[in-house]
Amino acid sequence: MPIHFKPYLTNKAAYKGGKSKDEINIGNKKIFKLSSNENQLGSSPKALASIQKHLSTLSEYPDTTDINFRKALEDFYNGQLTADQFVTTNSGVANIEVIIRAFMEKDTECIYTNPAFSPYWDFAAKVGGKGIDVPLDGDDYSLDVDGILGKINDRTRLIFITSPNNPTGTHIPKSQVDKLVDNLPDHVVLVYDEVYYQYADAADYVRALPYVIQGKNVIGINSFSKAYGLAGLRVGYSYSTPKLAEYMRRLMRPFMINTISMKAAMAALHDDEFIQKTVNLVHDEKAFLYTELDKLGVKYWKTQANFILTRPNLPSSEFTERILNEGGIMVRPAEGFGAPGCVRITIGTREANQALVEGWKRILEQG
Repeated sequence: MPIHFKPYLTNKAAYKGGKSKDEINIGNKKIFKLSSNENQLGSSPKALASIQKHLSTLSEYPDTTDINFRKALEDFYNGQLTADQFVTTNSGVANIEVIIRAFMEKDTECIYTNPAFSPYWDFAAKVGGKGIDVPLDGDDYSLDVDGILGKINDRTRLIFITSPNNPTGTHIPKSQVDKLVDNLPDHVVLVYDEVYYQYADAADYVRALPYVIQGKNVIGINSFSKAYGLAGLRVGYSYSTPKLAEYMRRLMRPFMINTISMKAAMAALHDDEFIQKTVNLVHDEKAFLYTELDKLGVKYWKTQANFILTRPNLPSSEFTERILNEGGIMVRPAEGFGAPGCVRITIGTREANQALVEGWKRILEQG
């Protein structure tokens, strides 16, 4: 009898991330990586100092559990959440996988809202589940709450929402989240991906936190890859009610997160100065880009995150290649996120953003 290979794993291509700088060759031109929403100021200095401090411990196993990390998160949330309400993993996306493994199985369903982050539906398929798409509505990419509620059935286990959303940069107003949470049946868990929350400044923005405090079946997902600048360490966490968090932690294995990642993340939690510099840069530079993109007549969506979704006047793959050659700018086509014809651009430093604008001008002049 031959080995049984799961059809999904044999028929589905692996997730394809953005390219690294090392994969790009455009001569001696300076390259600006605006394709992966990384922190343009680098990494938290407190995290870097912690890494240096703990390098000598690499011959030793890390803590068997993550309790010290979870206690640090309890402190970060000023006691609004307790240590038993956190689940820590190797990145925010790893939390998505843990959640799906915990709550989904064959013939169950999750609901997601394209344009969105593809692991929501990709990971569901890996356990034999099915993703149900309720697309974001209209040109402003608003959440179709009634559409989501209308798709819930006895097989529904999870609903994924993201605010600010990747790749659109849009947020979900509190009134819409309230309506969704208030109408959830008891057997459905709302997964609220908020990995870009530090950048949001809309008056009606809301996190998962107040709903979790109220005891709702809500899970908030966070990452240290974005604002903290620790994408290379792969560390993230989620939080929920004590009941749901304890249940998810049953999937954890000993020594799941390495020493350096945990120590760096714990230090980064207290780096308020670095976070403020990061947020200030994004807010200042997105205002600059709005002005310049308006001058160019470019279609874009105003953002609550550290990136901007745009629709160039030529195919996204062609634009991606030309803006790299003209400005040394790496950007990300958004087809894989369910936004055909669009390109996602990380908000960079002034130098990077000016290079982007000048390169875009040359493309428009060339036709």
